[in-house]
Amino acid sequence: MPVIEKIARYSDELVAIRRDLHEHPELGMQEVRTSGIVADLLREWDIETHTGIGNTGVVGVLNGRSPGRTIGLRADMDALPIDEKTNLAFASKTPGVMHACGHDAHTTMLLGAARYLAQSRDFNGTAIFIFQPAEEGLGGARAMLADGLFERFPCDEIYGMHNNPNGAPGRVGVKPGVAMAGADFFDIHIRASGSHAAMPHQSVDPIVIGSSLVAQLQTIVSRNVPPTEPLVLSVTQIHAGSAYNVIPSDCTLSGTMRYFEPKVADMVRKRISALCDGVAESYGIEVEIDSRNIFDVLVNNEDLSQIMLDVAADVVGKDNVAVTSNVVTGSEDFADMLRVIPGAYCTVGHGGTLPLHNDGFVLDESILPIGASIYAKLIEQRAAAG
Repeated sequence: MPVIEKIARYSDELVAIRRDLHEHPELGMQEVRTSGIVADLLREWDIETHTGIGNTGVVGVLNGRSPGRTIGLRADMDALPIDEKTNLAFASKTPGVMHACGHDAHTTMLLGAARYLAQSRDFNGTAIFIFQPAEEGLGGARAMLADGLFERFPCDEIYGMHNNPNGAPGRVGVKPGVAMAGADFFDIHIRASGSHAAMPHQSVDPIVIGSSLVAQLQTIVSRNVPPTEPLVLSVTQIHAGSAYNVIPSDCTLSGTMRYFEPKVADMVRKRISALCDGVAESYGIEVEIDSRNIFDVLVNNEDLSQIMLDVAADVVGKDNVAVTSNVVTGSEDFADMLRVIPGAYCTVGHGGTLPLHNDGFVLDESILPIGASIYAKLIEQRAAAG
């Protein structure tokens, strides 16, 4: 069975919603306009609407024609701090902010499913539409959970999806079990002693120390982590100095760790601390570490992963769904919700050659009715399941 016919009929309206969101992107915990549009549409479709959950999160509740199970569907709303360079007619009007990860599409797809289900009401049970803020490393899922998301809106199962520009158009994939990495972000503050650049012997140079520490951090993966355990440790920022002729007093290194085994992550955190302590002792300086866990490891329920693929097959065909075997070192804070409620998270392929988080990323809008139809069919089939 292809895309739901009623959803296909208003595909142009979905495109218009998505382009409006794309043109007016908002960073995490700042999705005021976006969440306002979502809430207004849900109310227009006579869906019970709750706002301000986890700051800018929105939840819609829709009861079917008779009692049944409660199924949650989740989409993220935030954009990234990137200057858009697509030259699209509807490119971002907000300098330095862009929907480079497709969250505008995720929000639109869930809205498309909500509209269809509200108009048909041809299902048993209850649909919970979760529009989450701040997925891009700012803890939006945890904020909604702390705000009592599943105490207020209990779910039996929960599902999410992400666009995939590297996949064949319309191809849906799910990795059962451990699927995506957990992640830490860290900042290492080196406080040393500056001087005139012409007299470096009067300094304890934090840039030299920081450069050495970057190299030492890279040995953690190669010399402390078993080769059979996937782990990524990347230093992604170095901040120091303000003039050509001044050796600064401070240097900050920032980066991320991606992991799949908590015990490995704990070991890496201890090694980072030990290396920083060693540097501090060697040079007689202060080194301070600010490390925080941002994402849990995403673990898909094995049975619900297959169920999600079966539902997707009704939309894209059996030849276009697959169980994937490779874990992904990217992270996704839907993992936090899956730690509380069993569920699954899939990718939906679409045309395009540029990766996510690229300033030239262009989304293939043919994905919109596909994702909306998969979401809608999950409610129709799972809310009535015994």
